[in-house]
This record gives sequence, structure tokens and C-alpha cells, in this order.
Amino acid sequence: MKPENPNPLQECQPQLLVLDVDGVLTDNSLWILADGSEMKQFHVPDGAAIRWLLQQGIAIAWISGRESTVTHQRAQELGVEDVHTGIRDKAACLQQILENTGIAAEHTVYVGDDLIDLPPMALVGVSVAVANSQPQVLEQADLVTSRPGGQGAVREVCEWILVARGLWNERFRQLVTGEKP
Repeated sequence: MKPENPNPLQECQPQLLVLDVDGVLTDNSLWILADGSEMKQFHVPDGAAIRWLLQQGIAIAWISGRESTVTHQRAQELGVEDVHTGIRDKAACLQQILENTGIAAEHTVYVGDDLIDLPPMALVGVSVAVANSQPQVLEQADLVTSRPGGQGAVREVCEWILVARGLWNERFRQLVTGEKP
């Protein structure tokens, strides 16, 4: 089944997807163990969809307000190299990512869930809030996923991007036939 193609993404023709981590890639849960180590839960289908975008040449960056070795470990598993943790000024970080990649803000999608995500959301071509975002974020977003963060919201956005870029039918065919991209 072909996912819906929200209009703002069609106009944006995304070249870069920037994701918040906690609350977007995870369900916002954090387990801190007695030894000080942490655990986070990531949604496997989100990771598969991130790989699809990377295979299609769409850049991915993560910006997290928390410093986290677990976040870096998951990014490495997926092949996401542009990872920023411990960031308080996400808009400034996004500006640096845009400068480094040479991708224009209008060809960028940002996905967030909390107030710290509002400044970078205001800078991009399309801003997306996950379904369980804070009310102010839901209000400001261009699009809202049907799924909550950490439970398929990123997969949903990745599918939207593939549709908007005219790549979904080819990707779906490859998945069904087992063909390599």
C-alpha cells in the first residue's frame, strides 16, 4: 500500500532529514542503571526506513539535547554519521549542519516533539511533529504523524519523503522482490 504524500513535502523535495532523538527516535523513556549506564529503546522499523533514505542519497542528521553514548551507538549501527548530542541550541546546530552539507533549509525536514525543537522547526522547509508531541509543537508543525515517537513516527516520515521524491514505488518493488537498491 502506498503511503499518503503530504503536500508540503512534495514542494520541499527533501534532501536532508534532521531528527530529534528522545521522543522522536525513542518513546522518551530513559533507564539509568545503578552503574550510571543508560538504556533507550529504539523502534527497529524506524531504523530500516532511515537506511532506505540513506540508500537513496537523502542525508540524515540527529540532534539531541542529551549527551548519550547509546544514541551514538544506534546511529553508528544505522550508518548515520551526522550526530550531535548535548545540544542546547538546536537552531544553531541545524544552521551548522546546513552549512556543512550545503543543503538549503527549504529542502530540509525537521522532526521534533518538545519546545526545544521549535526554533529549528521554524528554519526548515517542512517541520514535523510526532503524534505525542507537546501541544505547542503540534500547533506549529506543518505535518503531524499518526504514530507516536519511538513507535513508527520516523518510519512514517521516511515513507512520506520517499513518496514526495518519487522513490516509493521503486523502494517498495525492491523490498518485495529482494532486489538491492
